[in-house]
Amino acid sequence: MANFFSYWGLGVFLKGGRLHYAWIILAVGVLGVTGALGLGRFGYTVILPSMKEGLNLNYTQMGLIGTANLIGYLIFSLLGGFFASRFQPKIVIVISLTVETLTLYLTGMVTGFFGVLLARAVTGMGSAGANVPIMGLASAWFSPLRRGLAAGILVAGSGIGVLFTGLFIPGIISSHGADGWRFAWYNLALLTLLITFLCQLIIKNSPSEVGLCPFGTEEKSPVPPNSPEDIKWAKVYKNRSLWQLGFVYFAFGFSYIIYATFFSAHTMRAGNLNQAAAGAIWSVVGLISLVSGVIWGGISDKIGRQMALFMVFLLHAFSYFVFAISTTKTGFYISALAFGVSAWSIPSIVAAFAGDLVGAKLAPAALGKVTVTFGIGQALGPYVAGFLTDTYDTFSYAFLLAALVAFGGGIGALFLKKDEPLM
Repeated sequence: MANFFSYWGLGVFLKGGRLHYAWIILAVGVLGVTGALGLGRFGYTVILPSMKEGLNLNYTQMGLIGTANLIGYLIFSLLGGFFASRFQPKIVIVISLTVETLTLYLTGMVTGFFGVLLARAVTGMGSAGANVPIMGLASAWFSPLRRGLAAGILVAGSGIGVLFTGLFIPGIISSHGADGWRFAWYNLALLTLLITFLCQLIIKNSPSEVGLCPFGTEEKSPVPPNSPEDIKWAKVYKNRSLWQLGFVYFAFGFSYIIYATFFSAHTMRAGNLNQAAAGAIWSVVGLISLVSGVIWGGISDKIGRQMALFMVFLLHAFSYFVFAISTTKTGFYISALAFGVSAWSIPSIVAAFAGDLVGAKLAPAALGKVTVTFGIGQALGPYVAGFLTDTYDTFSYAFLLAALVAFGGGIGALFLKKDEPLM
């Protein structure tokens, strides 16, 4: 039992000692991810059906709106990681969340397709600018043997956002009539604003700012962060393993975003459910996924990043396949359970892998690099899925394609190599 608590890092809570500030960073980081992704991106899943009706759009257009958000995410993924490594993560996080807050509010005010397209694109830029540096904090504040666990805790923020939007957004929409979807966006903007203030007050860029070492290290004195002159950018942009990791991450981005974007729409259309029932199933994904990153991040610390990624991709492929052929609540719940138990584990494992390859200082830049290919996959997914749905009058082909791509990502994960020393 003692070894169990020691591995998971819980000894700090059990021995009566002083709480390491890394855990406070982690708690606020979870909220930051909730704002950046859980609200900024996954809120769209629940709002999409009523927003589609309110703006009189088709599924191809709704897919393009999702794609615009993810193109914005793609554009700023690399820049956000670069700025966080070149300057300081905190300022990038706070500015990005501020931008996201404004554009979430503006999304609720739009009156046509092109307005919402632009608003969602800029929201995506804010999401990336916040999420990439937040995930990089795991490498700055935790030792290499704890990075998988730390990153796994951070990605729970996505699950919190999914849980919240699934449970509460349908009620907000139904209570405000035809304009309910607009009030949903206003509420998401308010929550993101509160999260921005917390990040400004609490986040520190590195352990050295508070006279500490990364949690889990044995050093007796804190090591100051590298100066910009010490940063070897070639370690990031010429690293072959990072390119390989990026291609695997592409498979996750393309496949999961189809599932996340059109989840509610498919359950309502194929299963003839109302919005509240669809939101309830979506909230199951959020609830179960709260521990997905922690479980699989810790597993990746033990059995290796490659094998952990392979196992998660197989679960995702199974989830998408079941969802594609289901027309009942039972099938939808089975799919939600399979996805939820592994939902946000791939980002946590990838973040830990990136830190393994290039070290803590360059981790945000490395994560930004691999997130570019992830972002390309995300940007393509909603458009392709929307087009397939309008063409064949069913979501099934889109989810079958997602299952096939996820399976390919799992095979690719087995061939990943770590050609850099663990730092």
